[in-house]
Amino acid sequence: MSNDQPRNNDLFEELLRESARVAADFDADESEYDPDPQQELSDRHALRRVKGFSTELQDISDAEYRQLQLERVVLVGVWTEGSAEMAENSLAELKALAETAGSEVLDGLIQRRDKPDPATYIGSGKVIELRQIVASSGADTVICDGELSPSQLRQLEDKLKVKVVDRTALILDIFAQHAKSKEGKAQVELAQIAYLLPRLRGWGDSLSRQVGGRAAGGAGIGGRGPGETKIETDRRRIRDKMAKLRREIAEMKVSRDTKRQERKRFNIPSVAIAGYTNAGKSSLLNRLTNAGVLVENALFATLDPTVRKSHTADGRTYTLSDTVGFVRHLPHQLVDAFKSTLEEVSGADLIVHVVDGSHPDPFEQIRAVREVITDIGGGDIPEIIAINKVDSANPEVVMEILRKEKNSYAFSARTGFGIEGLVHAIEKSLPQPNIEINSIIPYNRGDLVNAIHETGEILSEEYVESGTVIHARVGASLAKAIEAVEKPH
Repeated sequence: MSNDQPRNNDLFEELLRESARVAADFDADESEYDPDPQQELSDRHALRRVKGFSTELQDISDAEYRQLQLERVVLVGVWTEGSAEMAENSLAELKALAETAGSEVLDGLIQRRDKPDPATYIGSGKVIELRQIVASSGADTVICDGELSPSQLRQLEDKLKVKVVDRTALILDIFAQHAKSKEGKAQVELAQIAYLLPRLRGWGDSLSRQVGGRAAGGAGIGGRGPGETKIETDRRRIRDKMAKLRREIAEMKVSRDTKRQERKRFNIPSVAIAGYTNAGKSSLLNRLTNAGVLVENALFATLDPTVRKSHTADGRTYTLSDTVGFVRHLPHQLVDAFKSTLEEVSGADLIVHVVDGSHPDPFEQIRAVREVITDIGGGDIPEIIAINKVDSANPEVVMEILRKEKNSYAFSARTGFGIEGLVHAIEKSLPQPNIEINSIIPYNRGDLVNAIHETGEILSEEYVESGTVIHARVGASLAKAIEAVEKPH
């Protein structure tokens, strides 16, 4: 025992140094973050969970204070509405989420109930059955397909004696793994602590109160009182941390808002590529603009928005932005934390809604995405349904989507099939300039001519001795600038 003690101390010191290094990396300024997608993909695949590290709880009460560490898991879902196929698809999606987080799925259970049990989520009888499955399979974590209340989480962990994680915590863990930019990391941290705040609980000294008055070296009269428990202090510190993160995110939001305002000032249309996670949004952006965004067959592979410039066939400039993927029951903590990022969608002139045509239930994905878009204020924005992966999809399903969704187009980002038709549809759906001009612009104002080409619609153009004669449609701000410098006919 004595021989192992120095070695354990050395290991502990090494872990402390590594923790300090990671913290320093996190706090470093990442404003110049420009990732290499291939390197990022290699790094992500190089990270693997180490098997044999048990996550079984020795003290069940410390569950929420430990970092989520998934290994061998059993999935549990409650089927309250819809068909059996929908319930199975939901559990299959939970399996994909768990595997994306780095865990090995051993088994999955679905319990048919009118509503989740308020005490144990699946009911006391099913808990006994679940405990037997956990024990026989050697699982160390149970993942529930829904958001558990603090009391449900506590009851399940007390009865199962293993770590219990709900769908929200699982998605937050994936976001924490995949966030790369400073803004992305801050948004994920805000979402995580907003989720953990109501789930803090204390034991032992955490429930004793700090002594006031002279006994604690206090201020005497006026300074005495019941004091604060340790858990109350923790909650106050978490709220302070949340306020700080919100301020930091607001400061980082200024740059994005400024760019967005500049685009609007020059009437540059914006197109947001939105859709369910792993539907192929980044693949489409890469196909259209050669953006070089990370592409991986995984859920929530990219979190940070990417904006790229593109041009129509007649030379008009517009922007394409790739945003974070949506998912069924997207945690409201993430929607709140990623509000500035999601404004790329709610502030767009056109939404290209990418749908995975090979998914077993694409219509449920469409419904879930539209629900989130409506929640963030983008329900009235014109929409194009872009059905991806038609090279591997069931043709009958693709045809059904095309029939039911009036403004829909089929394509494959992998093979390039249908891309030309989709681009034509995007260009046709862009907002058109509404002010018609017929002006002679002096040759020393070539910047205005260039702006007309980039943001307006050219009807005719010729060159005369006094300048460039342009008949075009432009936006209001550009029309005003042209009026100030144009020469009389």
